[in-house]
Amino acid sequence: MVTIQNPYNLLNRLFEINLAEFSHREQVGLLAYSPLAFGVLSGKYLNGARPADGRLTLFDRFQRYSNVPVNIATEAYVALARKYQLDPAQMALAYVNSRPFVTSNIIGATTLEQLRSNLDSLSVQLSPEIIDAIEVIHSTQPNPAP
Repeated sequence: MVTIQNPYNLLNRLFEINLAEFSHREQVGLLAYSPLAFGVLSGKYLNGARPADGRLTLFDRFQRYSNVPVNIATEAYVALARKYQLDPAQMALAYVNSRPFVTSNIIGATTLEQLRSNLDSLSVQLSPEIIDAIEVIHSTQPNPAP
């Protein structure tokens, strides 16, 4: 075994608790899927918005990312990104990319613009100050989308 594919994003960091140590010791990299939590971490669903082409609009059976704690955490992450003049989706992807156990980040894009933005996240480096702020948000809203 050389890889494992699990959900991993700012709203679901259970991999850190359950498998990160195994991943590190056995050199089994994480293929992180849903790094934007169905697009939720872009902020496009805030305040009850439901874009016509959004995954949560098209596939309403996926409820993991549709609850009050997710909304609270997402608002905080989006506000943090904006405070540092970062695109919220790029900040979320950059965080996933910065984890030592992640070997691949499985992005999803429904438009060319989203794909470009996702790819541009590769050049985003999060400062220790931003990482610390992410950890504060996580500690107040840990894993709201298991």
